[in-house]
Amino acid sequence: MLLLKRQVLIVFLLVSSLAIAQKSAIYTSDLQDYQKALTLYNNKQYKAAQSLFDDIEYNTSDVTIKSDCAYYIANCAVRLNQNNADDLIADFVEEYPTSTKRNTAFLDVADYYFENSKYAYARKWYDKVEERSIARSERDRFNFNYGYSYYATGSKKEATKYLNRVVNSQEYGSQAKYYIGYMAYEGDDYDTANEYFDQVSDNEKYKEKLSYYQADLNFKLGKFEKAIELAEEQLPKSRGDEESELSKIIGESYFNLQKYAEAIPYLKAYKGKGGKWNNTDYYQLGYAHYKQNDFESAISEFNKIIDGNNSVAQNAYYHLGESYINLDKKPEALNAFRNASQMDYDVQIQEDAWLNYAKISYEIGNPYQSVPQVLAGYLEKYPETSYREEIETLLIDSYITSKNYNEALDLLKGKNSFENKVAYQKVAFFRGIELYNETKYREALDLFNSSLKEPREPVFVAKATFWKAETEYNLTNYNDALIGFKQFNGLAESSDLLENDNLNYNLGYTYFKLKDYANASNYFQKFIDKNSNDRLRRNDAYLRVADGYFVSSKYQNAINAYDKAIQINEIETDYASFQKAMSYGYLGKNSTKTSELKTFIDGYPKSALRDDAMYELANSYVKSGDTDKAMQMYDRLNSEYRRSAFTSKALLRQGLVYYNGNDNESALNKFKKVAKDFPGSGEAVQAVSTARLIYIDLGRVDEYARWVKSLDYVEVTDVELDNTMYLAAEKPYLDNDTDKAIRQFNKYLNQFPRGIHALKSHFYLAQMYYKKDLFDNAQPHYEYVVDASKSEYTEQAIVKLCETYLTNSNWSKAIPILQRLEGEADYPQNVVYAQSNLMNAYYQTEDYSNAEVYAEKVLGNSKLDKKVMSDAKIIIARSAIKTGNEAKAKDAYADVEKIATGSVAAEALFYNGYFKNKEGKYEASNATIQKLAKDYSSYKYYSAKGLVVMAKNFYALGDAFQATYILESVISNFPDFDDVAQEARTELNKIKAEEAKTNSSIETDDN
Repeated sequence: MLLLKRQVLIVFLLVSSLAIAQKSAIYTSDLQDYQKALTLYNNKQYKAAQSLFDDIEYNTSDVTIKSDCAYYIANCAVRLNQNNADDLIADFVEEYPTSTKRNTAFLDVADYYFENSKYAYARKWYDKVEERSIARSERDRFNFNYGYSYYATGSKKEATKYLNRVVNSQEYGSQAKYYIGYMAYEGDDYDTANEYFDQVSDNEKYKEKLSYYQADLNFKLGKFEKAIELAEEQLPKSRGDEESELSKIIGESYFNLQKYAEAIPYLKAYKGKGGKWNNTDYYQLGYAHYKQNDFESAISEFNKIIDGNNSVAQNAYYHLGESYINLDKKPEALNAFRNASQMDYDVQIQEDAWLNYAKISYEIGNPYQSVPQVLAGYLEKYPETSYREEIETLLIDSYITSKNYNEALDLLKGKNSFENKVAYQKVAFFRGIELYNETKYREALDLFNSSLKEPREPVFVAKATFWKAETEYNLTNYNDALIGFKQFNGLAESSDLLENDNLNYNLGYTYFKLKDYANASNYFQKFIDKNSNDRLRRNDAYLRVADGYFVSSKYQNAINAYDKAIQINEIETDYASFQKAMSYGYLGKNSTKTSELKTFIDGYPKSALRDDAMYELANSYVKSGDTDKAMQMYDRLNSEYRRSAFTSKALLRQGLVYYNGNDNESALNKFKKVAKDFPGSGEAVQAVSTARLIYIDLGRVDEYARWVKSLDYVEVTDVELDNTMYLAAEKPYLDNDTDKAIRQFNKYLNQFPRGIHALKSHFYLAQMYYKKDLFDNAQPHYEYVVDASKSEYTEQAIVKLCETYLTNSNWSKAIPILQRLEGEADYPQNVVYAQSNLMNAYYQTEDYSNAEVYAEKVLGNSKLDKKVMSDAKIIIARSAIKTGNEAKAKDAYADVEKIATGSVAAEALFYNGYFKNKEGKYEASNATIQKLAKDYSSYKYYSAKGLVVMAKNFYALGDAFQATYILESVISNFPDFDDVAQEARTELNKIKAEEAKTNSSIETDDN
């Protein structure tokens, strides 16, 4: 039994020894492989090392070796930048929490990332390190690296904490002090920065770097002379950005020491941040030039300050304004002072800018708001100003000089001082003149009356009296006009006024309209005697004198006056010649009349009176018994003038000649033609009446009855009632009882819609409705007259019907009627009226080709009124603009500018500036636009458009401030003009995008 036990023990010992021997062999093998992998790792052969560590870890059962392999596998993954590196480290720490390499793993990985400048990764792993477990010899390195990682990732507070731990370290102390100082510098803690920088300034490694920072620090601490010294010492050694920044430090230091001449070259040498300056940079260089009285250079810097809205910008804009003033550039100064006055960073600068803005506005006008508004705004904002008396004087005067009379009237309401009452008297008068020139007579009359209610200055009392009378005349209130002209004549001041030159002429016309021909002739003669150089109106005055004699049956006197008008030969020579021939007829000199009429027909082939002359000549032949010539002339008239008012009369006369010659059948043919072709006319009624006599004489009454039944405009049995009802309407009409006449004429037309007097009734109704401004009521009655056969009322009805259509902008109806008027008018003024309105109607309907054709026709009349001439030229100009023919437009607008007033003058002046801009004449263009702003500020649309052109001019001249400020002002001040505001936005965006390339202070849509 003991033997057996001993044998078993021997076997056990043998087996145990064998197992130990085998385990020892395996361990030795693992250790050798481990040492081999470690050698690969130390030789930075991380991939091979990682692979071998991986094999060892997999095959070994030794926990220590397995733990170390896991550590190195993760470490290699970090160095190989493998995606799962962080996970491997985390797995190692989790699987082997008691490993002595745990802290080393964190530190080693952190150091690896640090050495490869991956500071965010480094900081992540430094965060995991247990500081107490770090060997004393490694602590400085850990603290510096950890601190720098915080610094590099923007955590300055934590960085300072760790770097402060090594400030006394022999190895890391200098670096730590440098970075602590640098962080203090970046945080604007300049004293701390200086303290640390001074401690490392002798270190060659940092000396060069610190030269810039110390210079900048001294600058920021206000030690400008020291900053200059340090920066100038470093400047020769510097290049690129550092050279630029040092130049800026030196330049700005000299600037702050008020040594502007020394500052300029250094400020100019600065290249900006990223190649861009900011508004402060431009301000400093501009101000340095300003202090040297180099205003041109100052402007070239100040005007690059765009979008400024701080104290620097306010200061810059104020000094920009002063620089402009010193160079006598007041329009530019206006904008600069206006901008400075709208900022309140420095209230004294704001007030001074306001004052300058107000004074310059008074001198040159203001395109943004009326001058009185600007001056009143200054007094309202600064009621205690020492300049109050001066500005109040300018304010009162500005109501007149600003020429924005409409706005001035609003501002003057409620102001009761004597000076303001005087201003109101004048402004109301001038506004009245504007409205008069725009043919707004009723509104003009109200303003002249308002002026006369403040009779402060006798000269303006006289002027308003005259123009009130002139307005009453244009409103056909002739009695009131006469009273006004006589009142003007009785005023002592009238004799020295230009209006007095026209007084006799106007009185002559007023008496003429009142049919007081004796007085009319008297005043026309006075005018003729006093105005030897005014050929046109002398010609007209002689015509009216002659007309007065003619209607007064003083035919020889009339002939003498018509002869004098013919001798002047300025206007209506054909009319004078015709009237002269008629006068001979009334004197019983039929042969002379006949001779004059024959000469007239041949001598005036295009005269509107030629058909009149043919008719009268034919009548003269009848009177002298030469019926053959009479019939030939009637036929000629009917052939050449088929739509003449005399055609029906000529046919009727021919019928009567045949009737008197007992040629009844020929007479009936003529009468029937009149009745058929001119239904409802007076000639038709007379033709029917005479035909009735012929049928009775011939015993063919039944035939007459059948014929009359075919005519729907007359019932023989109703003729007496027709005449009676018509006379009942005509009487109140002649008595000027308008309302009763309207009722009676309507009653007549309801009873006899196609009665004998229907045409005349429609015409009189239309006239009465028109005079009462009931245009819609008048229109159908005028249309009836126009649609009927041509009569003595046709032409006047066409004119009035045109006016009703034009008033309502009914171009489609107006155009054909105007065309008819052009072709049929007997009076030359109506031809001009038709052509001038056709050119406008075609323009309004965008038929620019025809608009130009008619404008040229209008201009072909040499006796044009200035307003009509201006209208024609403006239509040509506008049409040319619309069709892209700017060369033609330029010439046309140049002509318009010479004669236009009001809004048309503003338009012409705008295009003057526009074309100068196109030609590159930027300064001349600006001068023109400034004139527009001063003289026509009330016409806001063209003021706004002019400002956009001015902005383009300034930008082309290199003045970005003026350009952008003007455009921004247009956008904010004129939002109602969409097209102008949109153009301003487009230009502004273009300019800002360009300027933002060199100025970092400018905000654009892209930044």
